[in-house]
Amino acid sequence: MVETGHQKLYSYIWGILKNKKCHLYRIGGVEDHIHIITHIHPMVAPAKLVKDIKLSTIDMIKSENIFPNFNGWQDGYGAFTYSINAKNELIEYVKDQKTHHKNNSFKQEYISLLKEHGIAYNEKYLF
Repeated sequence: MVETGHQKLYSYIWGILKNKKCHLYRIGGVEDHIHIITHIHPMVAPAKLVKDIKLSTIDMIKSENIFPNFNGWQDGYGAFTYSINAKNELIEYVKDQKTHHKNNSFKQEYISLLKEHGIAYNEKYLF
């Protein structure tokens, strides 16, 4: 079986997480963003982890030419914590991204997450 570009990217990110002693539960996404459900090792700073994933994957995407129109990741990112009890629900949510995004844009999804977590935001800084 031939791996798709998305599968290659997800496998590569899984390797980064394993090397940092993080446990990947699920990764998935659509054309304009990805979701990573992971347990982050206590000695790993989330900002550093995201930075490492972005920098490493930019090089991999370019060298493998898996997404010819890829111009780089956005500057920011969103990271949200949940109870381990929500793990299965989160995994199902990520599995169903394509269906979910038929009804909600990434921006709508992100604003919903910000509101769910009580995070103040100014819409002029979103995208």
